[in-house]
Amino acid sequence: MAASRRRPFNTMKPLPTIALVIPVFNEVPVLPELFQRLEALFTSTHDINWLVVFINDGSRDHTRDLVAAQIARDSRFRLVDFSRNFGHQAALTAGLASIAEADAAITMDADLQDPPELIPEMIAAWRAGAEVVLAVRRSRQETGFRRIGFDFFHKVFSHLIDFPIEANTGTFGLLGRNAVNAFNQLSEKHRFFPGLRSWIGFRHAEILYDRNERAAGTPAVTLRKLVRYALDGIFSFSHLPLRVLTYAGILIAGLGFAVGSFFVVRRILGIEVAQTGFTTLVTLVLFLGGVQLIGIGVLGEYLGRIYDEVKRRPHYIVKSRIGFD
Repeated sequence: MAASRRRPFNTMKPLPTIALVIPVFNEVPVLPELFQRLEALFTSTHDINWLVVFINDGSRDHTRDLVAAQIARDSRFRLVDFSRNFGHQAALTAGLASIAEADAAITMDADLQDPPELIPEMIAAWRAGAEVVLAVRRSRQETGFRRIGFDFFHKVFSHLIDFPIEANTGTFGLLGRNAVNAFNQLSEKHRFFPGLRSWIGFRHAEILYDRNERAAGTPAVTLRKLVRYALDGIFSFSHLPLRVLTYAGILIAGLGFAVGSFFVVRRILGIEVAQTGFTTLVTLVLFLGGVQLIGIGVLGEYLGRIYDEVKRRPHYIVKSRIGFD
């Protein structure tokens, strides 16, 4: 009887591929240290295939050249180069759309305020079953008006939105493959990344950390951009401003009816007081006019976002890709 033959099989599981998605805009001062710390991270973890995708968001310095030189030295690095500055949210969108082979993606900024050394903890939480890992800021190093603005926004924002979004979170975090696929299906123009990340659902895990100061250079995000980003978060995830206008209209209409009824009763009873009422009239006109202008402004914010959506323009335009097969 012929000996039976057994087909050999490989019991070794393939190593997971983890992609780092990093938008960059005028980051020449910080890139050398970022490259060094990422390479140290890769050296300390031997059970992962690493991939780094930089998205050059229209930098005006030599950011593109530095990243291209790093790609020539290390094939794990790649670059998506925009035709102009499309914004941080568009860069994140492009990066997550460029990692089809990755099992998970870690989004982070290039300024090293969010330490790469925290990434192994995120991967451990992901391996434990979490599809979305949030890096929650225990403290932050910003001072002055920026610090006051950040604290005010995070305290107020949770009371305005229609569903819970973890406070004190930003770009830094991990998305599993299913979460990345779900995120890539979202096509809206005005994007608030922490809100969209919470909206897609999936099992979450949290890691607490202390946010560092910027490693070098100056912040590229101006106060104006921060305000616009905050408004995107509010108007994209809350109907409360519209409800407040409705409540204000009902309240003012009720007060007007009460005041009108009061004067009608006085006239019926023959009670008259000789007064011009000029101050009262001016106050009411200015108050009602202000409420109406605020209402028009709120409606304009929502209408402007609808207008941007129906134009169907792409989120970004890619000028070139470096390091992709």
